[in-house]
Formats: sequence, C-alpha cells, structure tokens
Amino acid sequence: MRKKSFFLLFIFSLMFLGGTDLFAQSAQISPNDVTLKLGLEGKSFGKAVNVFLLLTALSLVPSFIVMMTSFTRILIVLNFLKKAMGTQSPGPKILAGLSLILTVFIMQPTWTEIYNEAVMPYSNNEIGQDVALQKAIDPVKAFMLKQMINREDSLTLFMDLGNIKPVDSPDMLPMTIVVPAFMLSELKTAFQMGFLIYLPFLLVDIVVATTLMSMGMMMLPPMMISAPFKLLLFIVVDGWTLMVKTLVISFH
Repeated sequence: MRKKSFFLLFIFSLMFLGGTDLFAQSAQISPNDVTLKLGLEGKSFGKAVNVFLLLTALSLVPSFIVMMTSFTRILIVLNFLKKAMGTQSPGPKILAGLSLILTVFIMQPTWTEIYNEAVMPYSNNEIGQDVALQKAIDPVKAFMLKQMINREDSLTLFMDLGNIKPVDSPDMLPMTIVVPAFMLSELKTAFQMGFLIYLPFLLVDIVVATTLMSMGMMMLPPMMISAPFKLLLFIVVDGWTLMVKTLVISFH
C-alpha cells in the first residue's frame, strides 16, 4: 500500500520530465532505496526522504493541474462571463470550485486510463517504475495534443524555440514542448470563447445606453440599468447550463 500511495502522489511531479534523458535515468531509482547515513551507528533515513518527496509531490500537484488539464480554459472563460455580466457574484472561490469539479469530470477518462494502465500494473509488480511512468505520461500527452489539433502553430513555435527537429508524429515530442504549447493553445481558445460571451452582453449595454441618450438621461449610469437586463437575459436562456455544456463539449 505504501508503494502504491507514493506512486499515485509522486507520478505527477515527475510527469513533466517525461521527455528528458535525466528523467529516464532517475526513474530507475526507487525512492524506497534512497537512504541517508550520518555515520551514527549506520542509521538509515529512507522514510524521511520518502516523506519529503511526498510533500514535494503534493505541493506540485496544483501546478500540474493548471498546466496539463482543462482547468485553465474553464476558469478563464468563467471569469470572462463574470466580467461581461458586470456582477460581483459568484466569487473567485466559487468559480475555482466549479472549474475544479468540471476538470475532474472532463479528465476522468484520462485518469482512469492512467490508473488501469500504470498504477494497477505497477502496484501488482507487473511492470517497472520507468514503464509505469511512461504509461502514465502517454494519456495526458494524448489529451493535450487532442486539444491542439487545429493549433499546430503552438507546437511549431516551441519546437523552433527549443531547436527541436521535425518529427513524424506529435506523440514523439517531449513533454517540455507539449506542455507550454498546450498552455498557449488553451489561452487562445479561452480568449476566443470569452470574446463570443461578451457580444450579447455588449449588445444589451449599447441598447440601454442609446435609449438613455435618446431620453436625455445622460447623468444616469447605463450600467445601473443594463445589469438587471443582463441577469434577465442570462436567466431566460438558462445561462449556467448552457455555459457548462459548452465548456464540456469544447474538450470533445
């Protein structure tokens, strides 16, 4: 059980290094074999090292969720929606919570594949740690590359910056190229979706501002009048359901 729990938490902290030679060398060393000796009766501190590595992995997990999952796109789009409506609610914690639960829903097939193909065989001693880590990296890389089908320019950019020669398939690219390209692609997609979200609310603002100007009520802030109409429009079209459905479908 100890070996299995360590692998589940530590695997994501090593995933980013999956395409480097350094990773290939270090993956062959089991953390349980790492010991520290201070010359005092030959005392071993392997457990302390394992705890340190576990804590390090836990501290890096949020960063990997942001870099290699759907979390970034969802959170940015929801923030665009909030700004377009001009409201203070929902708060940042609520948006982050909704983004996280949608990320779990969207990434569930990928994580299930990692568990079945890497975690379980490794726990049953059917495969080695280096093979298990590679099998865990492949589904995540496939997910990221799938979101960049129409954005090969992002991959090309980082291949040029990293002096990487062209490859026959994007699957052959290291994670050091795929991850930043995926982040850039997600930012582009999120801003495009945010622009489309702004349009209907901008139209409401224009109509309200034009109406107030024609009535001579120039001292009345248009935002004060348009805010209820925006909320009404959002409620009538069942905005939250439509938004969540659109976000989930955008990853398929």
